Amino acid sequence: MAEGQIYKIHSDFYYIDDGENTYECKIREVLKKQRERILVGDFVEFENGVIKSIIQRKNYISRPAAANIDQIIIVSALKEPDLDLHQLNRYIALAKYYKIPVTLCFNKEDLKWDKHLSGKIKSIYEPLGYKIVFTSATEHKGIKAFEKLLDGKTSVLCGNSGVGKSSLINAINPSLNLRTKEVSEKTQRGTHTTRHCEIIKLNDTSRIVDTPGFSNVRFDFILPADVDLLFEDIAKFRDDCKYSDCLHINEDGCNVLANIEKIDSTRYESYLAFVEEAKDYKERIKYEGKKEEQSKKMVHNKQIAKISGKKRQSSRNTLKQKIYLELENNT
Repeated sequence: MAEGQIYKIHSDFYYIDDGENTYECKIREVLKKQRERILVGDFVEFENGVIKSIIQRKNYISRPAAANIDQIIIVSALKEPDLDLHQLNRYIALAKYYKIPVTLCFNKEDLKWDKHLSGKIKSIYEPLGYKIVFTSATEHKGIKAFEKLLDGKTSVLCGNSGVGKSSLINAINPSLNLRTKEVSEKTQRGTHTTRHCEIIKLNDTSRIVDTPGFSNVRFDFILPADVDLLFEDIAKFRDDCKYSDCLHINEDGCNVLANIEKIDSTRYESYLAFVEEAKDYKERIKYEGKKEEQSKKMVHNKQIAKISGKKRQSSRNTLKQKIYLELENNT
């Protein structure tokens, strides 16, 4: 049985690279019953055009959906569309949730943008430990520095449509010739030139997961009291709050509010927005109260289907009935 990595998914077909050749495969029926999706970046075992099992992931991110990645490169435009720090904070928090390192790329430096933004960006994000690179794909500025950040890694590029992700990839490797499209003057938004996630080999050592642009990530999957853990600049003050479930909004004895001047206003505003989204999740689980049983398990570093507890108990009951029946017939 061969092993390889999924580099593209299209409809029901999974395209696998084993390091020497590529293969078009489908998944076996038992894997379809496991509700977790197979992702671009997953390592799998396959045979005769059929994926047999998924090898355990080291990490993953749900949106953009990709697995086994080394870093996330968040690409923002300095202009066209205008820089949105709240959207940037949203991507950073999502990467923080999945415990994946982040690098920040600010593209379209060739356009007429407010140069004061550079100082603001650095003052907010450099103290938080994020690497920052300014680029212009059209004028090839900062491309060498950007390429160096990618060296030897599998990196996910994420960001809104129109920020220049495909243009950056073309600037590093023009032979790839990825489709690009201008931002609409009316809406200040780009269109989705990338239709699906795909791993692209930039050179012998670096690979990029090119992704469709998106902007509607919501934090309606965590509890409000956990949102501050996604903000390093807020989390460092949380332990000295009077109440352990403090949301740092208007509570008495809140240490975050006592140090609010040390937190950038755009970061705190983003935090408040994410808390409101997380409240939707809290309300939802309050009434559900049911823990969903996992449909898979790992055995010898491979993912296989798991028999549910109900089905397993049903089988045991059937076996007991057969034993009792045999005992009665033998007496």
